[in-house]
Amino acid sequence: MIISERIFCVMEQKNITQLELSRRTGIATSNISDWKKKKTNPKADCLLAICDALEITPEQLLTGKGIDPENKDEDANYEVTRSDIKILKQIHSLGDEQYKRLMAYMKALQKLEQMENMVEE
Repeated sequence: MIISERIFCVMEQKNITQLELSRRTGIATSNISDWKKKKTNPKADCLLAICDALEITPEQLLTGKGIDPENKDEDANYEVTRSDIKILKQIHSLGDEQYKRLMAYMKALQKLEQMENMVEE
């Protein structure tokens, strides 16, 4: 997917029209229309304004990470609960050594689960 295709993909996802993108960026609607019709990309000096208007990062626009279907995050539709937020706050309050220890525990638990699954098979 080229950059202009990503722009139109995000615009569609966020229900943003070409006119609205033009208003948000100051880019002429004729230029935006050309990107779609001629499958061309915007000039480099427009990219930051486009990213701001679409509320995406330059990395997302350039690489497709989180935009292109093949780069969609599997957890993008994951719903964060209050319990998740509470756990995250606790994790963020840990010191470096405690954090490293927690990560090691989590890895050990995952390995243990894998081993248990192998035994069950």
